[in-house]
Amino acid sequence: MAKKLNVTPLHDRVLVKPAAAEEKTAGGIIIPDTAKEKPQRGEIVAAGKGKIEEPMTVKVGDIVLYGKYAGTEVQIEGQDLLIMRESDLLAIL
Repeated sequence: MAKKLNVTPLHDRVLVKPAAAEEKTAGGIIIPDTAKEKPQRGEIVAAGKGKIEEPMTVKVGDIVLYGKYAGTEVQIEGQDLLIMRESDLLAIL
């Protein structure tokens, strides 16, 4: 990410930039906007310091998987982002 955000999530929360939704299937079929699913992959753009007894395991720049309905959608500095707890993340890719 070229520009650093002026936002720091609190405690064990992270800001995730969702990956773009798939435009085509593996077979080449174009998916209309109404049938696209929410992405479940994204990049960490900001992370809190964690809890005292549980330090953060993710860092800025990590690509992660998260649940389909995880997080809250927010718009910060013109970007659509998700804010969620680290425990909502499923895996680091």
